[in-house]
Parts: sequence; structure tokens; C-alpha cells
Amino acid sequence: MMGGYKLSDEKKGHVHHGKTTRNILNPGRVLTASGLKSGDTLLDAGSGDGFISFAASQLVGENGIVYALDAYPESVANIKEEAEKEGVNNLETIFADLTDEIPLDDNSVDVCVMANVLHGFVENNEVEEVMKEISRVVKSEGVFAVAEFKKLAGPPGPPLEVKLSPQDVEDILVQYDFEPVSSWEVGQYHYLVKGINQK
Repeated sequence: MMGGYKLSDEKKGHVHHGKTTRNILNPGRVLTASGLKSGDTLLDAGSGDGFISFAASQLVGENGIVYALDAYPESVANIKEEAEKEGVNNLETIFADLTDEIPLDDNSVDVCVMANVLHGFVENNEVEEVMKEISRVVKSEGVFAVAEFKKLAGPPGPPLEVKLSPQDVEDILVQYDFEPVSSWEVGQYHYLVKGINQK
């Protein structure tokens, strides 16, 4: 999956193509930039095929936990099956729509990573619903790390007019009390903006 957000059938708008970015986005670079450490709780918001979730499960260790959340039931089922097969005990799957409600407690997440998903919410005018929930579950001083395609013409990723610049992402974070602290290049086609929850 290229990020994990699926529109319901009756909605119109930007829909992800279902291609994985596993081969062009290094999860280690994303997680290092996000500041994830041993013992943390991570939410992979729009986990797709789970390649970031599995890398995170190794980083957080036995005292941490990773929640892989996606709106595609087949993606969630595949991650769960792979975790069971590989004996990964600190990864839990969540089938949920980010525009509705994240079934996690307030202030329960140290780091939330969202890779290749935010542009779809922007295109579909669903940022407010999503960001309120992200802000609710991420702890005060916790991290929201957004990886997006660089705003370059051509593939990979969505059309140029749908892609977001780092400034676009920072502007969204600020509206929801996340203070942007840095931006990194995390791959040939990707950058990451890291924000700290100031609630």
C-alpha cells in the first residue's frame, strides 16, 4: 500500500493507488528522523503494507509497542498475519478510518508517523478531522512525523498538484499545535517534517 487511506465508495476525491513505497522509502531513515527510541509507543497512521511498522517494532523493543493503523482491511489482515508468522509480539493492528476516530486513549502515543498519506487528506478536505485525532492521541511533547513525496513532477507519487511542499506540511502542523522543529530528506523522492505537540 502507498500509505493506508481508503475512501469509502460513496466519496469522491484522491485515492491512493495501492502501490508500496517499500523500495523507495527507507523506514530506518524515517524512524531515525522521527526520534523513535526503545520503549516508545508508535502509531503508524496509514500503515499500508506495514514496512515502517515492522522496522519500528525492532526499534522500540520489548518494552515498546507499535500500532499499525489502516483503513484497508486486507492490509491490516496481512500485517497481523506477518507479525504472527514472524513472532513479533509488540505490534498490534488497528482497522480504522483516520477521518473518523482513532481507537486509542488520549495522550497514549510517543511518536506518530504518517507516510505518503497526508496529501490525500488535504486533497479531500479532511485534514481537520484527522489532525484533531492525531493531536488527541499524541502526548504533550510527543512527535508527529510526516513523510511525503517531494514536490517534483512525474512519478512516483500523486500528481504534482496534489503533492505537498515541506512548508505546506509545516503550515498544517502549526494549525494543530504541533511545532515544526526540523525537516529531513529521507530518500530520493521523500522528505520528512517533524513536529512536537505543544498542547
